[in-house]
Amino acid sequence: MTDVVSPSTLMPALVGIPLIAAVVSILLPRTRLGDISHIFFASLQLTIAVCLGLSLLTKDSSAVYRYALGGWQAPLGIDLALDGFSAIMLLLTAILCLVLTIYSMFFFRVPGDTKRFWPLWWLLFTGLNALFLAADAFNIFVALELISLSAVSLVAVEGTRAALIAALRYLFVSLLGSVCYLLGVALIYRSYGLLDLSSLSQVILPGAVSWCALALISLGLLLKTALLPLHFWLPSTHGSASPPVSAVLSALVVKASFYLLARYWLDVLYPATTGMALQLLGVLGACAIMWGSYQALQARRLKYLVAYSTVAQLGYLFLLFPLVTNAGPGMGFSSAAFQAVGYFIVAHGLAKAAMFLAVGNIKQGMGHDNIDQLKGIAASHPLSVFTFAIAGASLIGLPPSGGFIAKWLLLNAAIEQTQWLWVFVIVVGGLGAALYVFRVLSIAFDNSGAPIKPEAAHNDVPARVMAGCGVALAVLVMLWGFSAQWGLDLLLEGTGSRVQQLAAGVTI
Repeated sequence: MTDVVSPSTLMPALVGIPLIAAVVSILLPRTRLGDISHIFFASLQLTIAVCLGLSLLTKDSSAVYRYALGGWQAPLGIDLALDGFSAIMLLLTAILCLVLTIYSMFFFRVPGDTKRFWPLWWLLFTGLNALFLAADAFNIFVALELISLSAVSLVAVEGTRAALIAALRYLFVSLLGSVCYLLGVALIYRSYGLLDLSSLSQVILPGAVSWCALALISLGLLLKTALLPLHFWLPSTHGSASPPVSAVLSALVVKASFYLLARYWLDVLYPATTGMALQLLGVLGACAIMWGSYQALQARRLKYLVAYSTVAQLGYLFLLFPLVTNAGPGMGFSSAAFQAVGYFIVAHGLAKAAMFLAVGNIKQGMGHDNIDQLKGIAASHPLSVFTFAIAGASLIGLPPSGGFIAKWLLLNAAIEQTQWLWVFVIVVGGLGAALYVFRVLSIAFDNSGAPIKPEAAHNDVPARVMAGCGVALAVLVMLWGFSAQWGLDLLLEGTGSRVQQLAAGVTI
């Protein structure tokens, strides 16, 4: 970065680029120039996200980057803010956007589908970038609504009866979650007259208002995150959507609401939290790991197996809350737990996106995704089975994948705090993941039946590119396992006032 262009001035571009891409996709429907524009905008978004991440790692101070739109500072204006946690999320978003955009260019080849798909696709990434950069509670609500409406519409683009029913269910859940979130924000604004997250974190006091606000905000975000028992909408939604949409829903959309939960519980509304509430979130996460793994093992369709796997893997994220503090406010923080969960978000996002693409390729080539009827598909779909295996290894936590580093860090955090329940949950969850992943692989490599001849369509250029996109994400999962230190360092760069004290070992 140069002195001419400040890193903070690049932040609005991450919101503006996908918004411009949405407009361009309407003006250039399914043309060669339109395809080039998709790759250009996705590449530009990734370049800016990388520049911002590198700038955070190399700057001298630990302060966050802030940008006031139109020069109006908070509380009157709209501020954007960037720290290590949001930078990691933006990098993951940009990487997946590029790979999944390339995949979608070859998956959606019917003009009617592309006309509906691309504007919604880019609006979804506009909302995701806006959410990760938003510095006040109301603009977060606006970003959440943009994400929800775009995601619901993208699920419905598939056009099947199952997809339309799942999209309608997802819409109702999203609206209910948004109402709960907005009521919580309204309570905060009524009591404190502030919406800026940084300012709120300095003035929030424990009391009935802050407790009610935290409960409402958490309920709304837990619905959107699909934590057990609020997960009822997720399997059918992810299982019915098209492969790139399922990938982005699992890898990014549900993580966006968890990102906000972590922000509110560990920084903005931290004085309103209690040790019992933090432990309760951990228990719900543990139940999600066990129940999701069991349902994945029982699934008959490959896409539903991966969807229930998402329910299980999301449970690991909620172990952050009992592990990041020993027993709630006043008891100190564990920076290792925070880094472990941040690392896990990226590892899971890459692995789950790769897995959904692999399943999509298999379903397109075979005409179905019934697990019991996929015997011997390793011979006809070697790249897709390879992608599924590598992504599955990361979900299990096998070295040298990113999932191994993430689970190793989680285990270390739990062992250091002698919280043996979470050690047991992490180990058993890994074994559960191994059962459902190897169940699929054992069938895929079983050549005892009649040999499956490669489908003609599987050998054309679009199919090879689509398979290559899955392989690229699988390789990135492995590379993430070899690049732990810079990611861990970036996660703690300016991440919230309380989390900064966390990293320094200061007891709050």
